[in-house]
Amino acid sequence: MPLVIDAPAIPASPARRRVARVAVIRTRPDTVIEDYARVMDLAGYHDVLARDRDTLLKLNLSWTKYFPSCSSQPWQVDGVITTLIAGGFDRRRLVPIENRTVVTDPREGCRANRWEGVLARHGLTFTPLPEVEWRVYEFKSPLLKLNRIFPEGIQIPAMYPGSQIVHLPTVKTHGHAVMTGAVKNAFGGLLREVRHYAHKYMHEVLVDLLYMERELHPAVFTVMDGTVAGDGAGPRTMIPRVKNLILAAADSVAIDAIAARLMGFDPLSIPFLRMAHERGLGVADPRDIELVGDDVSQENFGFRTRRSLVIWGDQMIRRGFLRPLERLLLHSPLMVWAPFASNVYHDAVWYPTIGRARVRSFQRTEWGALFRKY
Repeated sequence: MPLVIDAPAIPASPARRRVARVAVIRTRPDTVIEDYARVMDLAGYHDVLARDRDTLLKLNLSWTKYFPSCSSQPWQVDGVITTLIAGGFDRRRLVPIENRTVVTDPREGCRANRWEGVLARHGLTFTPLPEVEWRVYEFKSPLLKLNRIFPEGIQIPAMYPGSQIVHLPTVKTHGHAVMTGAVKNAFGGLLREVRHYAHKYMHEVLVDLLYMERELHPAVFTVMDGTVAGDGAGPRTMIPRVKNLILAAADSVAIDAIAARLMGFDPLSIPFLRMAHERGLGVADPRDIELVGDDVSQENFGFRTRRSLVIWGDQMIRRGFLRPLERLLLHSPLMVWAPFASNVYHDAVWYPTIGRARVRSFQRTEWGALFRKY
């Protein structure tokens, strides 16, 4: 029987004002660490995060392999940790974490994405979430879908309640969610390996995550890397685009809205952002978001979200012409075919034929040179 976590004694938040602040600045490889300190300062991290609490650093691993724009960049991890330690945060209370999926391995990904050396240099230890205790948590919020997807109870890491969290996503598109950022990064920490069950109702589930985080964490902060952004069939099979931007904010919805606008999307046309805005879980209307830092008002990356073969197949099974086979293919012992097919497609087909050439092209950029130094 899974244990049940009681809700932590976190003071109720004051009524949310319908306004938010997002910091965006331009950067370059030789100043990126200092620029992370600047963008976090502009976003007021010291007013949001408490030095006397455990701080979870939720990294983003979308592929065990390193692929530019796919997962948290090593300079992003370096910049955030450097800023927090310089700001008086006890390194013993900084906890870098990431989960696994049916197609990723967090320990191997930590090495391949060059986080391991960064963490060691700062005296931090990586914590893979599959190796920690998980418990059922009884949420009081009116969740839209997750209680029905997991009727036996929603299990979360036991370390989550009462800890503050810093998300480290990247600016990129996503075949299920249009774009991915701060809100989607919570998906990888709050739900177990079988979270792919939630793909069918992705936008409603992302709103659920915001309700869940509001109950669990006394503070949430996001530092997003857009030095190299991902265009196309995200979150893995993308075209990396050098954009030289980094973002920070205390409002997960607002920072995702600005990232979406930078990529060329109308934030309020993305269902999870619109629903979160309507429910007062954050600010998605750019007119109500104060931008501080550098002027990016004319930026439009012109990105387009596409679906990889794997995501297209997943959607056909959950909502398309293969829907009658959904239970058999994805909710029975036969579902082992799905991660096998995904790994074959991504690692044995797409990466050798397309991905490796894109990595070589990236390696010729200044950011590629910086990656090699890590």
